[in-house]
Order: sequence, then structure tokens, then C-alpha cells
Amino acid sequence: MTRPKRGWLFAGIVACLAIGGYFLWQVLKPGSLPDGIAGGNGRIEAVEIDIATRSAGRIREILANEGDFVTAGQIIAVMDTDQLNAQRREAEAQLQRAIIAVETAKSQVTQREAEEQAAKAVIAQREAEFDAAQKKLQRTEQLADRGNASEQTRDDDRARAEGARAAVGAAKAQSAASAAAISAARSQVVAAEASIVAAQATIERIDADLADAALKAPRAGRVQYRVAQPGEVLSAGGRVLNLVDLGDVYMTFFLPTEQAGRVPLGAEARIVLDAVPRYIIPATISLVADVAQFTPKTVETAQERQKLMFRLKARISPELLQRYIQQVKTGLPGMAYVRYDDKVEWPARLQAGLVK
Repeated sequence: MTRPKRGWLFAGIVACLAIGGYFLWQVLKPGSLPDGIAGGNGRIEAVEIDIATRSAGRIREILANEGDFVTAGQIIAVMDTDQLNAQRREAEAQLQRAIIAVETAKSQVTQREAEEQAAKAVIAQREAEFDAAQKKLQRTEQLADRGNASEQTRDDDRARAEGARAAVGAAKAQSAASAAAISAARSQVVAAEASIVAAQATIERIDADLADAALKAPRAGRVQYRVAQPGEVLSAGGRVLNLVDLGDVYMTFFLPTEQAGRVPLGAEARIVLDAVPRYIIPATISLVADVAQFTPKTVETAQERQKLMFRLKARISPELLQRYIQQVKTGLPGMAYVRYDDKVEWPARLQAGLVK
């Protein structure tokens, strides 16, 4: 074979290989996705929780360091409680005083009730005396009218009857005063009992403050930052630690209008991290934003409307996170893929290495 023919043959082989390689690359390139599956880049994120004080105070101790895993309900910081303990002792003393005041007020009620009974007995006695004086006066007047009794005797009996009448009035006044004293004593009982309730409420409030002085993790997670240090004085709401909730981890990514509009909530998703591309992490779409994140200044044509980008969240299941809790890290970049057409099969590269 002559040299020119061999050259043309070699060039043809190279061209065929190039064309075949191009088509093979188009099929196997990482960005190649079938219709019904879309993807976008993002970073692993998680819900952050600030552990803060409810009231002002000094930090006594911090029991967790940055990077530590904590469980829900675990005490991770303690505030100084010396002042609260003193307030509680004071409230307990007030409670004891209120209890004694109730007993004293009740004994006063008993005493006033006894006085009222005595006053009623005196009324009965005075009324009996008045009745006797009245009858004697009537007999004396009859005798005096017949000349059998002197005027002096009639005047004395009349004076005795009037005195008995006045004694009845005085006894009734004393009984009324005793009834008023009973009402006053009962009101003192109510006031003393209210003091007990107030003292108990104060103790409960202080106990709540003492409980809040032990700062607890509301959820399981990892300590991300120590914002303050032991010995620092914080105002109400002052941040002590920043916690990452490892039970709510997701990747945020963006898709254009045409694709985002076809993604239903709960759609199946896949996450591939740049650091460990051999592992495919299953996820679920938990959010499709109802407002575009990137909007042109004017939206007039259908083509321009396709430029709108919507935010989506691919959320990893808490059960899967719990199994791999030690490997969960936020901030890692990667790709999120979503299948918005159930009839489309996942590509092989998004099935191999699926984490279970």
C-alpha cells in the first residue's frame, strides 16, 4: 500500500474513533440526565439552634465543647444560681409567715364567733329582764291608780323598765359588733390564704428560673460554636452555644421554572457530595419555593420567564441520619438530583452506591 493511502486510512480511523468517543462521552458524561430528572449544585445545611439564657446572669460552667455531640435534654451549660437560691429561701419564709397568719386569723374567727354567741345570750337575758320590768310596771300602775301604791314606787318601776329596754338595745349592739368582727376576721383568713398562694407562686417561679439556669439541648445535635465563656455576664436572651440539629439535614439547590414547576413535594431525590462521590444519599423534596429567587427586572416574554430560578430542599430522612450520625457534616458541597417523572428510571451512576 502506498504511503498516501496509508495516511488516508489512518486519518479515517482517527476520525471514527473521535466521533465514537464524542458520542460515548455525550452518553456517559456526568451532567447527562434523562428527561424527568433534574439536578443542581448546593451545600449540605442543617437547622441551627441558639442556646441562650432566659434571664440575665453569669455563666458558671459550660459542659460541651465545639464539635461535641449532645442528646436532647442534655445539660450543656449552667448559670450561676446563688441569687435565685437566696430568693427562694426568702419566699419560703414568706410562705411560713402566711401559714401562721392563716391559723391566727382562723383562731380570731373562732373567738369572735364565741363572743357573738355570748352577746346573743346577753340579749336573751336583757329581754327577759325587760319583760319582767314591764310586767311589774303594769302591776304597779294598776295599784297606784287605786291608791294602793305610791307615785315613787311607780316612778322607780318605770325607770327600771326603761333601763331594761336600754340594756336590750346595748346587748343587740354588742351582738352586731361581734358579727362585724367575725366578718373582719374571716376577711383576714382570706387575705392570709391569698398570701400563701402568692408565696407558693413565687416559689414556683423561682423554681422555674432555677430549672432554666441549667441550659439543655432541645434536640440532639452537634455543638458548632461556643459564643460565650464561663464567668461572662449575659443579658436576657444572651447566646451561650450554637447547636446544629443533625435530625434536620438537607441540601438547598435551584432549578429553572420549567423543571421546578413539575417537581411535586415528596419527590424522590439523590444527593452526591464532592468529598465522597461514590456514595449516593437518598433524599426527599421537602420544599419547592413559591417565589422565584432570581427574577429579571422585567418579565415580558415566555423565554424570559424561563430564566426564573426556584429554590428546592432535598431533605435526608432522620432515620438515615441517625445511622450515620458521626459522618454527618454541614457545609459540604455537592449535587442534588430530583426525579419529577416516576416513569423515568434513575441512571446507573445514581443507583450504584446508594446509601441504605
